[in-house]
Amino acid sequence: MVTRPIHPVEIAGLKRELPLIQVAPGVRIAVLNILGDTELVQACAGALAERLGRLEYDAFVTAEAKSIPLAHAMAVVTGKPYVVLRKVYKAYMGATLSVETHSITTGAPQMLHLDEKDYRALRRKRVVLLDDVISTGSTLTGMRLIAERSGAVIAAEAAIFTEGDDPATWQGVIALGHLPVFQD
Repeated sequence: MVTRPIHPVEIAGLKRELPLIQVAPGVRIAVLNILGDTELVQACAGALAERLGRLEYDAFVTAEAKSIPLAHAMAVVTGKPYVVLRKVYKAYMGATLSVETHSITTGAPQMLHLDEKDYRALRRKRVVLLDDVISTGSTLTGMRLIAERSGAVIAAEAAIFTEGDDPATWQGVIALGHLPVFQD
């Protein structure tokens, strides 16, 4: 097992140690992986639901895959449904709305697809775009484009963490915290 440097965080009342992973020469990010961490997911869902407060919205929209547990927990806490934008097209999805994004963690272009059934579910709905970490904004932009093309109205954008050199970049995002980018 590789020992990596870590970045300690406290989020929604819980402490975690995030591994620092190199994503480009001389650039490392603190990686939040909520998959399987039910305690953290539930705590973050409760805290984000509280931050959404009196905002009027009908559903959550998230991108596959790490933020799916958060979307599910948010749906349970708020009683609102969620839609997952898929990264790989499957025939059963029918006619999809699709956009290309570029994730900092994959380092390559990837697609987001809105399933035909979900297209109808989002039409004329007020949605919250939800992600685990918003770093470059590419996935958020892709989610925004698909939501708008589906006829949905974006009520808010939310995440567990925003990330980057300047937290003010994400001042419009409802987030529980901010992660720096580490330069060697």
